[in-house]
Amino acid sequence: MLELIKQNAVPAAVMRSAAKGALSLPAAEMLEILVYLTGNKVFGEEAGMSLARWDEASLAAALSNSESAPEVLEYFWDEKNRRRGLMPALIENPRISEQRLIEAAGRAPRDLVNVMLASRRVHSTKAVLQVLLDNTFLTEAEVQQIREELAASNTEPGHQELEAAHDVWTRENAEAIKAEEHKAFELIGPEEPEEEVAAAPRPEPVAVETVPAPQKKPVAREKISTLQKIGRMNAAERVKLAFLGSKEDRAILIRDGARVIQNAVLASPKLSDPEVELFASAKHVSENVLREIARNRRFLKNYPVVRNLVNNPRCPIDIVLTLIKNLLVYDLKSLRQNKNVAETVRRVAEKLYKDKMDARNQQQS
Repeated sequence: MLELIKQNAVPAAVMRSAAKGALSLPAAEMLEILVYLTGNKVFGEEAGMSLARWDEASLAAALSNSESAPEVLEYFWDEKNRRRGLMPALIENPRISEQRLIEAAGRAPRDLVNVMLASRRVHSTKAVLQVLLDNTFLTEAEVQQIREELAASNTEPGHQELEAAHDVWTRENAEAIKAEEHKAFELIGPEEPEEEVAAAPRPEPVAVETVPAPQKKPVAREKISTLQKIGRMNAAERVKLAFLGSKEDRAILIRDGARVIQNAVLASPKLSDPEVELFASAKHVSENVLREIARNRRFLKNYPVVRNLVNNPRCPIDIVLTLIKNLLVYDLKSLRQNKNVAETVRRVAEKLYKDKMDARNQQQS
């Protein structure tokens, strides 16, 4: 029905009924239609009122479902449409990204702070807690509690543990590192790197003696400095940086032309789930990176990584066809129309979507 509405292929009377939420459809589908119609010049106001009147218990059940349409989740996450009673379901839904929680944590009003403090997901996400600390609505007692929680849950390996992991990995990959020892550092990828190194132009192989060191640099040149620093390093030093360095260092080194450096980034104990999600969706990483991510069971336990690999047009098709069966119904629905992926992938997505929808309808009947 949503596809027909998008194509203006239904009578005005049906559109009017849809805007009133009066179609005989499952709640999830009706909500998706209503959210879409809020952007309609004729029926948008009525659709918005229907969503505002929708039973909160039914809405909470829909918004807690990890298969809910992203548009529906985003609609109710938007500050102008938020309802306090729905926020617990939204916060716990993994399809609301960690970045969304971080953005909300710093400026949340007191009622939302209460919801976040009661959330299991918030308490298990260090980055959200750290931002929440800066919220002016927190009491001194709550600030102290979060600080103690962060101290107790700090699981990042200490320097000695990182050094030990680096030493073990270096010994296991000594031959590959030695093979890259005298090769110049080069980045792979497009002329315009994506967001994680967006300010940095693609460098030529760096000559150490020609790199100036000015006293003050504008912000735009800080990234260049990082690239120059890496360009001075040999393969062994870049492997060490992959293990011990910052998120910015890893975002550059994942595009190193040497496979062993790419693999070192993916082996780093400091590598976070959001970084892997970004690498899995990146169009400027090598096929090796995508294959290594797909080989790692820990990475594949993170559903966004699987979804990003399948939707990445650079991901080898044998990996895509292996992972596609793990996609949720809504992601299969979107993949069918993704013109960036191979036609074979779209056809498989279409078949799997129909199979899963048939199975769901049989369960409901």
